[in-house]
Amino acid sequence: MNKKDPLIDLLIHDLTGPLSVVLTSVTNLLNKESTYGPITERQREALQRILRNSQKAQSFLYDMIEIYRCEEGVFKKNSFNIESVLKESLCEAFEVIDSEVAEKLYRSLSREVFNQILEEHNVILEITGKYLVSPFMHDEKKVKQILRNLITNALKYRRSRMKVAISGDTEIVITVEDDGPGITEDKRNAIFKRFLNIEENKGINIQGFGFGLSCVKDLIESMGGEITVNIKEGVGTRFTVRIPPLI
Repeated sequence: MNKKDPLIDLLIHDLTGPLSVVLTSVTNLLNKESTYGPITERQREALQRILRNSQKAQSFLYDMIEIYRCEEGVFKKNSFNIESVLKESLCEAFEVIDSEVAEKLYRSLSREVFNQILEEHNVILEITGKYLVSPFMHDEKKVKQILRNLITNALKYRRSRMKVAISGDTEIVITVEDDGPGITEDKRNAIFKRFLNIEENKGINIQGFGFGLSCVKDLIESMGGEITVNIKEGVGTRFTVRIPPLI
């Protein structure tokens, strides 16, 4: 990674420091009542939310650094359970869209309860194939970033429902679809352009949509995979991602 890049310098030096201070301070308030004094349950919940969102901001910062690293082909190979990573990605995506749902998901103690909460909010989760039980071998952090970006976009722009499906016996296949407004034909080629603002003609602002998908596309291609999109204006959008295991 090129440390002389001013953007990288900003990310590493000017943002990581303040975030670390916030994380440390909130953690101390939560865990060191003997030093800082007791807190009420409502205060604890508020601090936990601050902690999670600060961790999310820190994670986003590290994700941006990963974008630059992936361009150099730097991967951290490890085996992981794709269902666990998917659940974490869903929780973090809901933190952005609806923190109350995120709280319920974080507190769920079983797969059944987790899935029931999702169904109550019109999110269908489907995992089939080899990786339901077998670990997947690749860079866990990058797979999680891909899932989180796609799920967050689907939650933002759906009208009422969305579906996340994972399948595959060799490569992993991720499908994320929603029933949102879609994108007009003349703008579809632009959705993977970085820093692009796309204004949907029905007045729905999808600012930031292009940047997130650009990051996702860069990551997927650096991992030897591919992403395709099927968009029907007024009906919805479906993204399909294929990623081979890292040998």
